[in-house]
Amino acid sequence: MSHAAIPFSVAAVLGAAAMFATAADVPETVWVYVGTYTSGSTSKGIYLMEFNTRTGALTNKGLAAETKDPSFLAIHPNRKFLYAVGEVSEYQGKPSGAVTAFAIDPQTGKLTPLNSQPSGGTGPCHIVVDREGRCALVANYGGGSVASLPIQPDGKLGEPVSVIQHRGSSVNKSRQEAPHAHSINVDAANQFAFAADLGTDQILIYRLDPTTCKLTPHSTPFASLAPGSGPRHFAFHPSGKYAYVINELLCTITAFRYDAAKGTLTEIQTVTTLPHEVRPGYTTAEVVVHPSGKFVYGSNRGHNSIAVFTVDEATGKLTPAGHQGQGIKTPRNFNVDPTGRFLLVGNQDGDSISVFRIDPTSGALTPAGEPVAVPRPVCIRFYLPEK
Repeated sequence: MSHAAIPFSVAAVLGAAAMFATAADVPETVWVYVGTYTSGSTSKGIYLMEFNTRTGALTNKGLAAETKDPSFLAIHPNRKFLYAVGEVSEYQGKPSGAVTAFAIDPQTGKLTPLNSQPSGGTGPCHIVVDREGRCALVANYGGGSVASLPIQPDGKLGEPVSVIQHRGSSVNKSRQEAPHAHSINVDAANQFAFAADLGTDQILIYRLDPTTCKLTPHSTPFASLAPGSGPRHFAFHPSGKYAYVINELLCTITAFRYDAAKGTLTEIQTVTTLPHEVRPGYTTAEVVVHPSGKFVYGSNRGHNSIAVFTVDEATGKLTPAGHQGQGIKTPRNFNVDPTGRFLLVGNQDGDSISVFRIDPTSGALTPAGEPVAVPRPVCIRFYLPEK
């Protein structure tokens, strides 16, 4: 492919590649929630879109909820609630971001705010709900910390029960002068949480108690990346045997072997996401494993492309398989639809979402229609309505 023109109940979350359904299991129409940046843009908050899983047609249904800078979203496994970070530096007069709980109207998709809590640090940029639906875990980029908040039976959030401050720095003095927690993810067994910290070049590992929602540092507290890497986002292979970290500053993806019993990561390889050397202004953003386990995708900002890799399922190693850049502008978050047939890209500086059809054999991406307008999209989450 050329850069320019080539062409379980938890399954309801559909936020990551580990949840896979056959086309027959998925309704023809599903919803897509889009988190955005409201600051400096025309965006008002979280948008609702309708997606046709047969044709790839995407339709903007308008504002689902007005809220400030909801840059990342997570859907509860019971499909009743959605959670959004507010990527701000002050909340209720104190240095913190916000986390807001919303109730989802199953008929209209509109969101009703339930309550908000502090995120435990400034600039929260990533959120997940644990696999039992009891805890919201947040990464605070500005504050360099992670936090856990209990989820009440009515969907409301409790105050943070864990706020863990990261420590350290690394070699890139302009971006790694301090910790910058950029994501947090939970393993399939719901026992361990993994926080990619761009500032320290580490994947910090925590034990998660889903009953109390408390995080505690693991006996093996972190896995290290090459100096200057800037680990950003993290994704498990659906087999549970591998994990992939996209490194923002060096434009690479690092593959790890995952020992689920021990909760440890062992590096397998690191590959570039670019067809040439890193250039000024080039950074990566998101990594997604296709639900089949056959492909890994990464987004390149500056180069404005999605990098495609095939996976050796016997070893977890990646082989570069090209790039798709048509209609893409500052690709932030992206996601694979519930059928595994389509990939949707949020074009942060293109004020749009691009839809690509996935070749089931090669993983190649081809455009499926024109990009659909939505202001400053930075997070895409699929929602599968009840049948």
